Amino acid sequence: MKKQLILLGKYTLIRMSRRGSILHTRTHWLLLGLALLCSLVLFMYLLECAPQTDGNASLPGVVGENYGKEYYQALLQEQEEHYQTRATSLKRQIAQLKQELQEMSEKMKSLQERKNIGANGIGYQGNKEQPSSDLLEFLHSQIDKAEVSTGAKLPSYYRTERDKGTQYELFFKKADLMEYRHVTLFRPFGPLMKVKNEMIDITRSIINIIVPLAERTEAFAQFMQNFRDVCIHQDKRIHLTVVYFGKEGLSKVKSILESVTSESNFHNYTLVSLNEEFNRGRGLNVGARAWDKGEVLMFFCDVDIFFSAEFLNSCRLNAEPGKKVFYPVVFSLYNPAIVYANQDAPPPVEQQLVHKKDSGFWRDFGFGMTCQYRSDFLTIGGFDMEVKGWGGEDVHLYRKYLHGDLIVIRTPVPGLFHLWHEKHCADELTPEQYRMCIQSKAMNEASHSHLGMMVFREEIEMHLHKQAYRTNSEAVG
Repeated sequence: MKKQLILLGKYTLIRMSRRGSILHTRTHWLLLGLALLCSLVLFMYLLECAPQTDGNASLPGVVGENYGKEYYQALLQEQEEHYQTRATSLKRQIAQLKQELQEMSEKMKSLQERKNIGANGIGYQGNKEQPSSDLLEFLHSQIDKAEVSTGAKLPSYYRTERDKGTQYELFFKKADLMEYRHVTLFRPFGPLMKVKNEMIDITRSIINIIVPLAERTEAFAQFMQNFRDVCIHQDKRIHLTVVYFGKEGLSKVKSILESVTSESNFHNYTLVSLNEEFNRGRGLNVGARAWDKGEVLMFFCDVDIFFSAEFLNSCRLNAEPGKKVFYPVVFSLYNPAIVYANQDAPPPVEQQLVHKKDSGFWRDFGFGMTCQYRSDFLTIGGFDMEVKGWGGEDVHLYRKYLHGDLIVIRTPVPGLFHLWHEKHCADELTPEQYRMCIQSKAMNEASHSHLGMMVFREEIEMHLHKQAYRTNSEAVG
């Protein structure tokens, strides 16, 4: 019966090709044939795996005492040989079906290659044999549905294309120039297709780095040291906006900014003072609206962030007004006092910036660092001012973008580090915010191996003491 069905499918395909049917009809019958073959395989598998009943078989514990041990051994051996024979037969039939399926696929491929529609500017250049018009129409429909040009409104955090294909974003930099070639490719479960090939000039792309701050003046001084080296001396296309909460420490922040101005002749900064309780979302909202020079790319940053010049270019390349926002995954460093406990003192910060499992982790649950254009931020409504305290406003904004029309780019970035600092989870936080804060605090201390060594320190020391005592006793004896 199986071979008759397969021959019928082959015969149907041959008749359709002779009648000159369009590729869409052939594709329909091919998919129907593939579905039929899969159904046959599943049906045969169920038949082979179904338990065989034996009217003469005895139930365990009922009449077992009428037979000896040899009887049961013979029965088990007979059953084992029976199922091995069936398994061998099933494997052979599955292999035959796979071979026939491969032959059908190759025949379908040869039919597609015979259709020459000329050069359409899509596909592999220089190849005279192009996919047929029906195939191209299907592939273009997949591209239109895919998240290439517009964001998909999805109810979850994920941006998967499981039913369409894979998208590739490639950037190629010209030597000694701030120009990048941006190539977008999409593989819609078929031939690789070039979607876009363009030059991107980021020479005049200014980034407004917005930092909300309250007290923590020593951390701000360290941040400005990195800012001076990367933004002022290397990138030179940065504006800094600092939104400071409260009065305590404000004079110190002003002094740090004035010192940088006098040393580096840097004047592209704005200091906004708010005499109120710290709220990160509020600070970023105010910082975004403080810019009055039209459209600008913004980088929402914290005082504990260390970034490189390469990251700033990634920020420019992965955000596009009205199309894309960039949410990089930060590499968060562990407590240097634990990581470098075997040294006299932790090394300088620049030497701690390495991607190792014992030095830090990818902060995939954090959404505070983001690059997005001012117009997109204002259009979506900015941060929710009803969210108080730690963490929740970042996730809320991220979710709004996921449910919007913009593409959210989420990927780890090598040149973006979160420096370790002491965390305090306030009592007035909501249970959900407090849980997130404690989770962040726990994950921020050390790796599992280092934490394990700390937990079992007494046991380890006791073991070493016993080993030393045993060694000394043997030496004396």
